[in-house]
Amino acid sequence: MKKSKTTLRTIVAACAALAAAAAMAGPAQAAFGLNSFKVAFEEADGSAATQAGGHPHAMTTSFGVNHRTGEGDAPFTEGRVRDVFLAQVAGLAGDTTAYPRCSTLDFVTVKFGSGTNQCPDETAVGVVGNSVVKTISWFQSPVFNLVPPPGTVLRLGFRVVNQNIVVDVGVNPEPPYNPVARVRNISEQELVYGNKTQLWGNPSDPLHNDFRGNCYNRSVELEPGEEFEFLPQSACAGAPSVTPRGAFLTLPTRCAGPNTTSFAADAWENPARFLANGEPDLADPAWATGGFATPPFTGCGKLGFAPALHAKPTSRAAQSGSGLDLSFDVDDLGLPSTNPGATAQSQIRKVVVTLPRGMTANPSLAEGLEACSEAELARETLGSAPGAGCPEGSKIGTIEAVSPIVDQPVGGQIYVATPYDNLAEDSLIAFYMVLKNPQLGVIVKQVAKVTPDPTTGQLVAVTDDIPQFPLAQVRVRLREGGRSPLITPPDCGSFDVEAQFTPWSGGSAVTSSSPFQIVAGPGEGPCPSGAAPFEPGFEAGTINNAAGAFSPFSMRLTRSDGEQDMVRFSAELPPGVVAKLAGTTQCSDAVIAAARGKTGLQERAEPSCPESSAIGKVSGGAGVGSQLTYVPGKIYMAGPTNGAPLSVVAIVPAVAGPFDVGNVVVREALRIDPRTAEVTVDGGASDPLPHILAGIPLNVRDIRVEVDKPDFTLNPTSCDPSAAIGLLSGGGTALAPTGETQVSLESRFQAAGCASLGFKPRLALRLKGGTARGAHPKLRGVFRPRPGDANLKRLVVRFPRSAFLDQAHIRTICTRVQFAANGGHGGGCPKGAIYGRVRAWTPLLDEPLRGPVYLRSSNNNLPDFVAALHGIVDVETVARIDSKKGGIRATFTNLPDAPLSRVIVDMQGGKKGLIVNSTNICRGKRRANTPMLGHNGKRQQIKPVVRPLSCAQKKRKRARHRRR
Repeated sequence: MKKSKTTLRTIVAACAALAAAAAMAGPAQAAFGLNSFKVAFEEADGSAATQAGGHPHAMTTSFGVNHRTGEGDAPFTEGRVRDVFLAQVAGLAGDTTAYPRCSTLDFVTVKFGSGTNQCPDETAVGVVGNSVVKTISWFQSPVFNLVPPPGTVLRLGFRVVNQNIVVDVGVNPEPPYNPVARVRNISEQELVYGNKTQLWGNPSDPLHNDFRGNCYNRSVELEPGEEFEFLPQSACAGAPSVTPRGAFLTLPTRCAGPNTTSFAADAWENPARFLANGEPDLADPAWATGGFATPPFTGCGKLGFAPALHAKPTSRAAQSGSGLDLSFDVDDLGLPSTNPGATAQSQIRKVVVTLPRGMTANPSLAEGLEACSEAELARETLGSAPGAGCPEGSKIGTIEAVSPIVDQPVGGQIYVATPYDNLAEDSLIAFYMVLKNPQLGVIVKQVAKVTPDPTTGQLVAVTDDIPQFPLAQVRVRLREGGRSPLITPPDCGSFDVEAQFTPWSGGSAVTSSSPFQIVAGPGEGPCPSGAAPFEPGFEAGTINNAAGAFSPFSMRLTRSDGEQDMVRFSAELPPGVVAKLAGTTQCSDAVIAAARGKTGLQERAEPSCPESSAIGKVSGGAGVGSQLTYVPGKIYMAGPTNGAPLSVVAIVPAVAGPFDVGNVVVREALRIDPRTAEVTVDGGASDPLPHILAGIPLNVRDIRVEVDKPDFTLNPTSCDPSAAIGLLSGGGTALAPTGETQVSLESRFQAAGCASLGFKPRLALRLKGGTARGAHPKLRGVFRPRPGDANLKRLVVRFPRSAFLDQAHIRTICTRVQFAANGGHGGGCPKGAIYGRVRAWTPLLDEPLRGPVYLRSSNNNLPDFVAALHGIVDVETVARIDSKKGGIRATFTNLPDAPLSRVIVDMQGGKKGLIVNSTNICRGKRRANTPMLGHNGKRQQIKPVVRPLSCAQKKRKRARHRRR
């Protein structure tokens, strides 16, 4: 791991004795400190107690205080001991429920004339010896189990001559959450030279009768060089046994070593600093520190280990938001135990919980969710108020731990850790479990890492380095409701949650599974059967449907819980709904590719595509139930993709609550029908909609698109009823993909107010070249509509009878096969089939469209006139050519409902000219007849003069000649 872990704050009784005394016989020291520090676990015969999980006869701790020789060879300490802290071996446990407690009043009340207190003998749990005078005298006394004050797991008490000393035992607030014994503010009246404390593994053992209770209060004179030992006192001889009870001490269940007990002490002459949580600030050199390593424990292979899992979701409906109730249960017959030879089961080191396939993370959880940072976790203390550490908005569940050796559970909260910056290897999903019991003074912080399978979304949660405390049960409850963290499997049936438990003993892991039932469908409906249904909803249209007006265009796709996921989408916009691409740039392929590799927060801070290419916004709603998480993004114009001339790209920073799983980039190919200018979203050439991101199935239920760039989307000028057509493909789910199921969709559309639009276009026709009968002049036609009018739908141009079609000049005709070859749009036509050129300007584009005019084979007697315009899009305009009353007629029908600014058509003349004069066209004024129809239904008929330019030139020449 990159950072040190915090471990689970489960409850356990800590039972470390006050450090105790060694013989004063040690070398003289030059500064305050403790010497000859030692810890021993012993059997009744005095041999070392090494059985892991066993109950020793006694634990003995001893130390001396540095001293020097004073006048008369009397020892003199370098400082008067003020505070002593002992951090015991992790996993050492003391059963605070096994023995009665002496009240504080009885402990401090001294029996008249005896110098002893009134604690009952059955509350004695050990003995202590202290050297407190400038001689070789020791004072030995019993150690009593006292009623602990708030904030303490265990309190021990004893007397030193006339002073009461209390030892408060608790749990280290930092890993490894080992027992810590604290003695604060020892009286300055007594000079302590040495201490030796013995706690009994089973205080009710009759072997302790000769040492039990206040009868053990005695001074002991030692001979020079003699080491202090606990010896039975005659005053205690024959003391009655107390009621048999369970073991008081239990050794750790871990056999790896070393097992170090460390100390920190300071003196009244130089008090040391403390941290805010009351623990020693070991950065202060005023603390004297040291430690002692006991040999590793043995016999871990003998320890039992059989924890069990019980689990069930809070919902029994398929594909529904759900919490989860988990419990880890331990039935440990070795705790408590009156059998000295019994051993406790190994404590739990690691738990790996695997949810069944199909039970996945719920995107709905992210909406409004906060996260807990490492700094905020560090501010979680016993006394911190809710929200002072981890934010309340990051809480997603509760946890409670129950231990057989304390009488209170330790409960707490489960918080979502900051993704990618946490104590769980900076993973995407991690939890901080913070357990507190201010009455016991216990706070534990444990990390859980959750890993989703990148393909199926199956969840595996791991929590490691669990504190070495005896546990009876740990209960976890993840919240239920609309913002619950999980989604139940999509089908009815029986499913198993599996837990793998690893012991501290080093033995094999144990697996336990717990089944649960899904008995209803989504929304408590009937259970799903067969293939998942797919009945999506579809809405599309402009916000303001005024004919010929600019308006934002919106589209929405929805599906219900339990239906197939949306996979791929195709659409045809209503006829005449077009976009003004003029002034809109395109987001490049390189930029789009780079966007796929960015984080969502990076995209938010610095959008990939230029703002000039932005045309709208998109929002996706993911999750189950009625409370979805919506993630917004932007839509940009882009260039060709997969053979389509244009595309749009949606870039959605997938940031929801505290989670950032990158960018969702979906590129949709756009095709423009060259004949109708209708816009089609080609799903086959587009990116599929994502199923799963970073192992989290999205369960996309709602997609909303709004193209809202000002003056971008233009309504048609036809008020005929039409529709937006969609084709949506469903494909099972990320967990159970199937072949695509296609559903046709339709959303009615109709513009309004077409009658208010005008329709007065202009058309000019010019001939240039020979004017005599039989000549072949060039033809130029200029069409100019009036801005804001309805668009041209139908145009008929009837030339005067003076203009005939010279079929002898029809050299080459492009076949339909040739026209469609090489990408179509005339790509395969021979050059000889070109008879003119056309240019068209539209306010929708920055540049005009240009292209050749072909004669193309048709079903009529004469070939069709086809203008194949090229540009950012391709447009194909077809006119049927025939003869009407002796003149040429060209009929354009079903022209696109798209605005034009100007169209210029230039047809060849001379040897390549199709028009031949039937008379001298300079004689008289000849008009064409051009009826027109607008898309709004209005008609206009004009008769433009077909002006031979050369006639005017000849007339001017004759006039100049006459003036001469």
